[in-house]
Amino acid sequence: MPPQISFPAAFSRLAHLEPGADAIVWEGRRLSRGTLETRSNRLARLYADLGVQPGDRVCIALPNSFEFFEATLATWKLGAVPTPLSARLPAAEQREIIALADPALVLGGDPEAAGGRKLLPVGAEAPPDLSDGAHEDRVAPAGQAIASGGSTGRPKLIVDANPASFDPDASHYGIGPGTHVLIPGPLYHTGPFLNSRETLLRGGLVVLMTRFDAAECLDLLTAERIQWVNMVPTMLHRMIRLPEEQRASADLSALERVVSTGAPCAPWLMRAWIDWIGADRMFEAYGGTERIGGTLISGAEWLAHPGSVGKPTGGRQVRIVGPDGDVLPPGEIGEVFMLPPGGQGSTYRYLGAEATASADGWETLGDMGYVDEDGFLYLVDRRTDMVVTGGENVYPAEVEAAIDAHPAVGSSAVIGLPDEDLGQRLHAIVQAEAPLDEPALRTHLADQLVRYKIPRSFEFVSEPLRDDAGKVRRSRLREDRLPRSKSP
Repeated sequence: MPPQISFPAAFSRLAHLEPGADAIVWEGRRLSRGTLETRSNRLARLYADLGVQPGDRVCIALPNSFEFFEATLATWKLGAVPTPLSARLPAAEQREIIALADPALVLGGDPEAAGGRKLLPVGAEAPPDLSDGAHEDRVAPAGQAIASGGSTGRPKLIVDANPASFDPDASHYGIGPGTHVLIPGPLYHTGPFLNSRETLLRGGLVVLMTRFDAAECLDLLTAERIQWVNMVPTMLHRMIRLPEEQRASADLSALERVVSTGAPCAPWLMRAWIDWIGADRMFEAYGGTERIGGTLISGAEWLAHPGSVGKPTGGRQVRIVGPDGDVLPPGEIGEVFMLPPGGQGSTYRYLGAEATASADGWETLGDMGYVDEDGFLYLVDRRTDMVVTGGENVYPAEVEAAIDAHPAVGSSAVIGLPDEDLGQRLHAIVQAEAPLDEPALRTHLADQLVRYKIPRSFEFVSEPLRDDAGKVRRSRLREDRLPRSKSP
């Protein structure tokens, strides 16, 4: 096994080698490695004075900022486990997750949600008399604990099974020393958190956005000579809707890899990006915070296998299982089960939930899909999101992809509502960014979907339906509409 060093030791080494080198760029300001090192050292002493011990969890409910990184690095320096949370969560939800995490300290967030635990507000500074010198090297028992499950109403924590140490000389999906990486999503989500972590600890430059904005993102790709960026389909969608002349004028010559993750990328959207930046620079990846499995596909492979999310990477395995537990042959839709090289339990553990596993240790995230004859995986939708209408199985993701392909649509969500005749009827909630009426949208969908997949009812809203991480809470949308839902 390659030599492992702690996360804090890895960054300290970089800070001592080049203290003046930029570590993070955020809102036009630049934070050097040396400053991040000394500020996190002082913060770690503040946290220790407040009672944080090795192995404790620290809930970090801070917005995207320099402060978030300073807090995370300070937590690792104490051998504690960072637990990032959305700073925008409703107090009730935040309270549930904090109670589950039972942290020694809460940073930011709602004081009432902290449940009497020690809390530092946003912007809290360490007293200047605390030393900013080096700490004793410690390795946290887990790299992070990520909150999940809000869309189902059952919060859980996904705790990394691996300690906070790594091989600093290994590359992480093309991220290495000097790589300029754009982080457009919220740091409390797995992708942005891990990508920024890997960039910082490997000597790259993190370019951070406070919130995603398509025009700003395009400007940053040019101004900061970005080489690597991970975006969810919602972001890709917003960028491809920018005026063609604006996209054409951007200098993307430094760009090496754009990776779509977080949800299946609609085929029309993937193809549009391939046409824009080239097949050699466009990728799609699939996996979960649990890291029980993962796939990757390049644009060139995608053109040969359109709609696929690729083949398993890193020795991980995928198989498709039917409702009776049998492994299905290529082309048949079933539940996607995965197995990491180290077997069940080698990548994570849950707090507040139980894994869905087969008798031999393969696990599922609840996604439905199939593999083709060449072993490429295709996702259909989440098992729990499937709608049965008139005896037909409909996967909302397919309908949403067709709706989103209309040039006036910004985002959409499709849910099932009770129907006396059909059992459930498809209801589409659509956020339009230009004038759009139901007849025009129905005409658009008639060219793309079989009749039973076209929603029976439409609702137009003004606010985006997905957050900056591309997530949509269909269960909440459905619940909000049940009291007034009627068959047309």
